[in-house]
Amino acid sequence: MRKKWVVSKDEVDSKQVQDLQDSLSCSKVIAKLLVRKNIYTFQQAQEFFHPDFKNLHDPYIFNDMEKSVNRIRQAIENKEKIVIFGDYDVDGTTATSLLLIGLRKLGADVDFYIPNRMIEGYGLSMSGNKAVLRKKAQVVITVDCGINAVNEIKDLNQEGVDVIITDHHTPKKVLPDAFAIIDPKLEDSKYPYHDLAGVGIAFKLILAIYHKYNIDDIENISTFFDLVGLGTIADIVPLTGENRILASLGIKELQERKNLGLSCLLNLAGLKTCKLKSSDIVFKLAPRINAAGRLGSADRAVDLMTTTIPEDAQVLAQSVHSENQKRQQIDQKTFLEACDMIELKYQDLDKTFFIVLATEHWHPGVIGIVASKIVEKYNRPTILITFAEGEGSGSARSIRNFNIFECLSEFQEYLKSFGGHKYAAGLTILPEYIDIFEQKINEYASEKLTLEDIRPQIHIANELKLQEIDEDLLKWLKLFSPFGPGNMNPIFISKKVMIVGYPYTVGTNHLKIKTIQNDKTLDLIGFNMGELSPFLKKGSFVDIVYSLEENEWKDIIRIQGKLKDIRPYVSE
Repeated sequence: MRKKWVVSKDEVDSKQVQDLQDSLSCSKVIAKLLVRKNIYTFQQAQEFFHPDFKNLHDPYIFNDMEKSVNRIRQAIENKEKIVIFGDYDVDGTTATSLLLIGLRKLGADVDFYIPNRMIEGYGLSMSGNKAVLRKKAQVVITVDCGINAVNEIKDLNQEGVDVIITDHHTPKKVLPDAFAIIDPKLEDSKYPYHDLAGVGIAFKLILAIYHKYNIDDIENISTFFDLVGLGTIADIVPLTGENRILASLGIKELQERKNLGLSCLLNLAGLKTCKLKSSDIVFKLAPRINAAGRLGSADRAVDLMTTTIPEDAQVLAQSVHSENQKRQQIDQKTFLEACDMIELKYQDLDKTFFIVLATEHWHPGVIGIVASKIVEKYNRPTILITFAEGEGSGSARSIRNFNIFECLSEFQEYLKSFGGHKYAAGLTILPEYIDIFEQKINEYASEKLTLEDIRPQIHIANELKLQEIDEDLLKWLKLFSPFGPGNMNPIFISKKVMIVGYPYTVGTNHLKIKTIQNDKTLDLIGFNMGELSPFLKKGSFVDIVYSLEENEWKDIIRIQGKLKDIRPYVSE
């Protein structure tokens, strides 16, 4: 489907842009990008460009934080058994690891439990309760789950267990009767930032606990930066506000390679010497950690991130790395099957606003990844469902202007269970309800979305002449990182550039072209765009849409464009 190019029409105050240009000694392009982020002064720009731990909010603003800290401190001092109940994705395993490391340093008697994705599914369950009771739990701390586990927490209460929920998912109307709840999405939450990942909230809990013990200096706290940064970036939460600070601090700490397990995994991921970026975490590190919980036990991921024995770190890293290779093969097979099903099932995609696919043989550990790929290809909210023992387990992913959690909430009478947030959710459903459920959510989506909404869009920040691209511009653009949702790498458009030489394909299907405009050249690479090569002619004029990055090859660093789309130039 041809992508719609949306050039930013945000009106910016020319005086604000000029003032920022003057105070920062930067280009107009950079000043406009900052003003669009509501950054108007030198001081605001410095805070944005140099994320600082000191600018994090006080964790005690959270509802129930004081109560939670006091109960955990009591458990530590009385040698009560604390069990951390986590989730099997990167957010959940980093949060679990962070609390394990943090509480062990305080001498706590602490263990953890993560459910098996294939057997128990997401979050607390009655079988999970039995497991934590076998561990003699007196206090359970949930991470990245628990906010909607009403019955399960009632069951633990009856066994005399105090449950402290730390979660970032959207609560339903009825809250669990837990000892304490720490969730920025609570209706009465006073916490000023709502987009923390689960690991971000676990980090806030450790900050608060360490404050009580008077060991909240940066030297002690910085040991958690790699885990909180990794989990935050991997969970694809907005990299704004506190998340931007945590992501930035996390990348710097990961670069130091102090965590034995993560250091070994970085080496296996081909990131031994390079300077880390958020994209390295999203596409190379996180999938390997996720693979442990997708195809087997996520305990290995926690063991990897908490081990202090070099030999164990190497073995565990190799284990999850190998598991990821298997996961990639299953992913690709499932994705191709899903695409074939879409072509057969939906004869007229213009009348399809929501994709729902269900089958019996898909691996439940990969349907979330594949749903994301389907959304990327077809730009429609998507649910993939796989059946086992008469029940469907589903993963939902959404597009930027459609709240998947609200949609599922509207039709929860057809679901056994569901939970999640705006862009991602999980659900269980009985087979007999799938047809009516799909009909209802498609009708709902058709009322909420237009054809323009489901047409893939590229949001362009600014027009650039190739002459404006130099080392100084790239130096400023690098200060905008780490990039992610809410803070994407700026995309530029350059019009009427000439193709120099012959476009060609590299790797599996990646397009390489060189362009020129008024004697200034720019090399570009378009990932998975190799099929365009035969249609691009030497000497022809085109419009290009791209982001800018450094390309290092044999110790030589050059500026390269990352091509997003290309069209023949048409005079206006």
